[in-house]
Amino acid sequence: MKNPTHDAVPAHKSGRRRSVLVIGVLMVLAALAFVVMQNLRDKAEKERAEARAKEIVPLEFVATEVARPLRAAMPLTIEFSGPLVAPRTAIVRAKAAGTLLTLSVAEGSRVKAGQVIGEIDLADLQSRVADRAAGVESAQANLAEAERQHTANVGLAAQSFISPTALQSSQAKLDAARAQLKSAQAQLSTSRVGVREAALAVPISGIVGKRHVVPGEKVSAEQQIVTVVDLGVLELAGTVGTHEVSQLKPGQPVSVRVENDSVAVPGRIDRIAPAAETGTRAIGVVVVLDNQGERFRAGQYAQAKVAVADAAERLTVPTGAIGQASGQDFVWTLEKGALVRRIVVTGRRDAAGGRVEVSAGLTPDAQVLAARFDNLKEGAPAKIVARRAGAPEAPSAAGSTPSASAAASAAPGPRF
Repeated sequence: MKNPTHDAVPAHKSGRRRSVLVIGVLMVLAALAFVVMQNLRDKAEKERAEARAKEIVPLEFVATEVARPLRAAMPLTIEFSGPLVAPRTAIVRAKAAGTLLTLSVAEGSRVKAGQVIGEIDLADLQSRVADRAAGVESAQANLAEAERQHTANVGLAAQSFISPTALQSSQAKLDAARAQLKSAQAQLSTSRVGVREAALAVPISGIVGKRHVVPGEKVSAEQQIVTVVDLGVLELAGTVGTHEVSQLKPGQPVSVRVENDSVAVPGRIDRIAPAAETGTRAIGVVVVLDNQGERFRAGQYAQAKVAVADAAERLTVPTGAIGQASGQDFVWTLEKGALVRRIVVTGRRDAAGGRVEVSAGLTPDAQVLAARFDNLKEGAPAKIVARRAGAPEAPSAAGSTPSASAAASAAPGPRF
């Protein structure tokens, strides 16, 4: 007979197993439901994001940020620079060797043409003058004796007391005496000229730029004593490219601005070099500048601008409209409600007027962005609005309209 305690399962244990099984099934179902719900939520969010991406907001530009190309004359401005030099510069040199006894000027002293500024010990030169003066007196005495002798010989020859040969010999001695006197006089004149030129006289009026020696020094012939500079007229020596020189000619007016001076002064082109410098393809141009008031000094750096008039009208856009990428110039245009990037060929530039010539790549009726904007994309939708959304209205003033450049700089940029 079997024991019933080993064959039968208690009722309370069987119910507990069923409860655990039901709870497990419910948890699995809840997890599956959560996964399904999460997938549905992610799919809906993705669909909403795709819908937002498809909804593109056009860029907005105010009227002052868009400009049409204008036809206008473009005066060509040629610029070059260089140091100012004084063309009238003279160096006073010693014309004879000796000791410099005095020198009455220094750097910055004003002198006049013909003014004697110093003295050199000319004892040797003066003794030579005295020696040659004595030689002239001796030659004069010899000539007087030869003339007296020849006069006597002429009388004797007339009485046939001397032969014709003796008379010819007397004439030859007279001619030699005359030649000797002329030679002595020439030597004396040369010595006196040397003494006169040895005086340290200034050849031009101006300012002493540099003193090369001091009193007491032994100087040699042709040694520099002082340098005198006349600042009444200055020259600017600069260079221009071979592609620009054809626009220049002597006598053309030039605007010159000297360093640390805010006011430009007038000048004129004086001369142009006939050939380009080897290896640089640059041609020298010299501009003459009137400086009677000695406002400027030699050695100052100056910049010259030559305005060349333009007889033709050219298609131009604002300077800010031109961008550059990969060595090419381009502009952004608004065409059929979208941005278009157009490659253009530029020419003359007017920095003062803020315009650039466009010789190819643009039509006169194009709408061009007049300022530079970042992150623009080809084909992006765009439109022109009276004012941007959220931007405060500008106070209107009768008779006053903000310029395009001012509005472009004040505007926060296109709204994306």
